[in-house]
Amino acid sequence: MAYQVCIDIGGTFTDCLVSEPGGKISIFKSPTTPGEFEKGFINVLHVAAAGYGLDPATFMTAIDLIVHGSTVSTNALVERKTVKVGLILNEGHQDILVLREGPRKGAFQWRLDYPEPYVPRHLTKTARGRVDARGRELTPLSRSDVEAAIADFRRYGVEAIAVGLLWSVVNPIHETTVRDIIAQAWPEIPVTLSHEVNPMSREYKRIIAAAIDASINPIVRTYIEDLRQALSQAGFQGELLLANCVGGMMPPAEMRRRPIYSVMSGPTLAPMAALALSDEANVIVGDMGGTTFDVSALRDHQIIVTPDSMIHDDSLGIAKVDVRSVGAGGGSIAWVDDGGLLRVGPQSAGARPGPACYGAGGTAPTVTDANVVLGIIDPDYFLGGRIKISRELAEKAVASIATRLGIPLLDAAYAIQTTSNHNMVGAIEEITIREGINPRDSFFVCGGGATAIHIAEMADILGLKRYMIPRFMAGLSAFGGLISDITREESAVFLTSTRRFDAAGVSDILARLKVSGEAFLEQAGVEPELRRFEFSFLGRYEYQSWEIEVHFEADEARLDAAKLPSLVEAFHQMHERIYSIRSDRDVVEFTNWKLRAVGKRANQDAWKDFRLADQATAPVAKTHRPAYLHETRRTSSLPVYDMDQLGAGAALDGPCLVEATTFTAFLKDGHRGRVDPQGNIVVTVD
Repeated sequence: MAYQVCIDIGGTFTDCLVSEPGGKISIFKSPTTPGEFEKGFINVLHVAAAGYGLDPATFMTAIDLIVHGSTVSTNALVERKTVKVGLILNEGHQDILVLREGPRKGAFQWRLDYPEPYVPRHLTKTARGRVDARGRELTPLSRSDVEAAIADFRRYGVEAIAVGLLWSVVNPIHETTVRDIIAQAWPEIPVTLSHEVNPMSREYKRIIAAAIDASINPIVRTYIEDLRQALSQAGFQGELLLANCVGGMMPPAEMRRRPIYSVMSGPTLAPMAALALSDEANVIVGDMGGTTFDVSALRDHQIIVTPDSMIHDDSLGIAKVDVRSVGAGGGSIAWVDDGGLLRVGPQSAGARPGPACYGAGGTAPTVTDANVVLGIIDPDYFLGGRIKISRELAEKAVASIATRLGIPLLDAAYAIQTTSNHNMVGAIEEITIREGINPRDSFFVCGGGATAIHIAEMADILGLKRYMIPRFMAGLSAFGGLISDITREESAVFLTSTRRFDAAGVSDILARLKVSGEAFLEQAGVEPELRRFEFSFLGRYEYQSWEIEVHFEADEARLDAAKLPSLVEAFHQMHERIYSIRSDRDVVEFTNWKLRAVGKRANQDAWKDFRLADQATAPVAKTHRPAYLHETRRTSSLPVYDMDQLGAGAALDGPCLVEATTFTAFLKDGHRGRVDPQGNIVVTVD
């Protein structure tokens, strides 16, 4: 039997989804191992092997493909544990990373300390030499300046070098020459060129992307090599693919070439899963794990991509799937501030020591502890009973909050839960209401091990009418990895406008991008009939400061003048959708042209063939458990249903609990669930 596997490393647990021939999918979990992520990677594969009754070596040889969403680069950036980077810029432009794009402040932020640049100024060196906007060399590159910069970098102990020169996206000769000089003088140090990582005309975003890429380059390379070595020693002989931040997969060699695309790659897989699970136009995706709550959205059944992702005070530089995160996970710690107000997060108990109820040394009250006290989580059936947790330790931890607030234990536990819910609602409103999406008109897809406990109250607050609890909700991101395409984005700068549209020049650019995309898919082993190409441009009204991305169709990667009206109308429509206005008489400028190369994998859609048997009779609860209901202010005995015993069409009326081996779902009164043919619970709110 050949298996396909996706492994997603979270803050508390590492998820492993295994797809079998015929479409059946199984989920396994193992504690995350911070600092030794490859160890947790192998551990969860051993758990999966035991689940199939196989020894680890036999199981590893039966795996054809492993896809993986890594958090290594994201953690390094968030924790500021990147390597020391040296940056080479043009003479007179040493402050590009200092000035940024002129940070846009809030209306009432009249005083703001200017943030430090990503690369310290003493590690930012300049070299004489200039290329203009048409690619002409105005001043030759100074080799002596570059050599002097290298000598300084050696003295300061720099571990990677980024190069960002003006108009390298038009003519990269000076950047490539700098790389050649470095290779001669210091061949072992990694070098990142801005025009290769992020080919766009805006200097700050191009150069910050190069600086970030360089700062995580040795970290990502080391992780990939350690992972490949660990898999090889375990007997794995199949193919390994890694998740990128644009909603797809790429081979390890490509990730090593552009490691910045691994940043925030794991959370991008959840919206990919929702895209496959639902046909709804507007979808909200909430993924609550042990440390964070990640929220994303689909608009018109399309993934939303943002060019403005931030890492601390700096832009990431490259476009990525729009996923927002807040510190609201199962391990988020509850505390009372100096004003006597209850807070939850952003601090987390993480995987070590974890919530107090784990009995691993944690004493701080967490959201998971509160849910144990409320009776929603069964201490004897956590992860299907594989991990025993302590109600007594949970009560002891939550009691510290109850004492501080002067309220009963159950009220304190509910206060922790509902505070966490409101934190997550705020994140949902940020990506929906503030982006022109009405949550009441949206379908919600739950992800992560804890979301189904909290979604009922969140649905009432947001006014949601329907939501889905997927069968593999606890591994939604891993499921997204299993079904994701192999992707790569290519872009090029070519400025033209409606005043004098250069169709031939655009066609040449698109053809060049397609050749590069074809080469990538060929290297990734994608068959020609499984390849497709998606095109887009960055456009703006004349004199506008910022561009927007617009998708369009192109036949054989060519455009003629007759296509211009449809491009312009698509731009007007997108501008109106984002900003609520359009200006049909204004000149439209086209600045960048992009291609997304997409490749399907063999058996990628096998999961669609799986169907549950129909539910023959009304579902019968496996037991009843006392749980606290805030509406009645008391504990009530609720029916508990076994997820594995529910067939297609099974109807569930709240209030009730549903238990799977990897999650617990809580349906409130007025929330009616029905199991669909693939085993997902679709809930309608009265």
